[in-house]
Amino acid sequence: MNKPVFPEEIVRDMTEWRRDIHRHPETAFEEERTARIVAGLLESWGIEVHRGLARTGVVGTLKVGSSPRCIGLRADLDALDLEEMTNVPWSSTIRGKMHACGHDGHTAMLLGAARYLAETRRFDGTVRFIFQPAEENVAGGRRMIEDGLFELFPVDAVYGMHNMPGLPVGEFAIRKGPLMAAADFFRLKITGRGGHGAFPHESRDPIVAAAQIVSAWQGIVSRNTDPMKAAVISVTRIHGGETGNVIPEEVELAGTTRSFEPAVQDMIEERMRITAEGIALACGVAAELEYERRYCATINSERETEVAVKTAAALVGRGQVNADTPPVMGAEDFGWMLRERPGAFIFIGNGTEKGGCMIHNPHYDFNDDILPLGAAYWCRLVEGQLGKG
Repeated sequence: MNKPVFPEEIVRDMTEWRRDIHRHPETAFEEERTARIVAGLLESWGIEVHRGLARTGVVGTLKVGSSPRCIGLRADLDALDLEEMTNVPWSSTIRGKMHACGHDGHTAMLLGAARYLAETRRFDGTVRFIFQPAEENVAGGRRMIEDGLFELFPVDAVYGMHNMPGLPVGEFAIRKGPLMAAADFFRLKITGRGGHGAFPHESRDPIVAAAQIVSAWQGIVSRNTDPMKAAVISVTRIHGGETGNVIPEEVELAGTTRSFEPAVQDMIEERMRITAEGIALACGVAAELEYERRYCATINSERETEVAVKTAAALVGRGQVNADTPPVMGAEDFGWMLRERPGAFIFIGNGTEKGGCMIHNPHYDFNDDILPLGAAYWCRLVEGQLGKG
C-alpha cells in the first residue's frame, strides 16, 4: 500500500498525542484530562469548542464558507479497567486502567484531521468533531443523545471509525445495514429458602432452579429464533452460597444477549422472563429479572455507506475495501447516533502482526502506523462531502 500523503509534522504530533493519552488512561465519564487536551488543541486551531456534554464530552465546530451542509465525525475517549501487559515505553501509568480498545488512536486520528482541515479549509460547510466519553460498558453515546447532541449541534450525517486487529494495514471493512449487534445486559435474582445441605427437602433450593434456567435459556436461540437471524444469550456470572454444606437463600445470574433486530430483542427478553419465572414457580422459588437494553445495533445507512466506501477506496484502492464484511456480535454505542441521523461506521485495519492482538486484551496496543491513513480518511470524507462548488 502506498501511504497516504499527510503532513509529517501532523503525523509526528498524532503519535505524540496518542502515546500521551495512552500513558494516562481514563475510564467512563472520568476523561477529564483527555477532554482538556482535546479541547485545548481544538481551540488552538481556531475551532469553536463546547465542553461538558455527557459530563466529559467535547464537540468542536469548524465552519468554512456559507453552505448549510454539515457532517459529524466521532471518536471515543475512554479506556478500560484492565491491567496493561504490553511493556511498551508508553504503557499506562495508572494501575488497573489501560487503552485496550484503541480509543487513544481514534482520538489522535480525529485530532489530526481537525488540525489539517482547520489549516487547509478546502471545503464549504460545517464539520462537527464529536469526542465521546464512556463508550465502554455504559453507552456514553446514548448519554450524548439524551443530553441533546444533535439538537445543539445538528448534522446531516454522522460517521464513525474503529480499528480492527487482524485486518491488514491499508484495508477497510464495512457493510450496509447491520454491522454490529445490539447488546443487552441482564441480572436474574433467584430467591428461595436456605437450609442444611444434608436436608435439602427442608429448603427451597435456588441453585437447582438456576441450573435449570441457564440450560433452558440456551433453547431460546435454538428453538425460538429464525436460524437466519443471529442471536446470542451468554450467562457470564453465577453467584450463590458461601460454603459447601449450606444451601443458600439466593443465587444471582448475570450476562449479556446480542441480536440485530428489535423483534428478536423483544422475543429474547420475553422468553427469558417467562422461562425463568416458570422454572422458579416449579421449583418453589421466586425469580426477578432485570433486563437493560444498553447498546442498540449499529446499522449503517445505504447512501452514507457508499460515501464511506468511495472515500476509503480513493485512499487505498477499491480492492482494499471490503464493502460486504460479515456483521459481528460485538457492540458499539455509535449505534445510538445512527438511530438519530443517517451515517456509517467503518473498520480500519490495525494489522495482522504488529497491531494484530485483539482488543480488550492486556497485550493490545494501537498501531501508530495507521494514524495518517485514519486522519486522511476523515479529511477526504469532509472534502468530498463538503467540496467547494
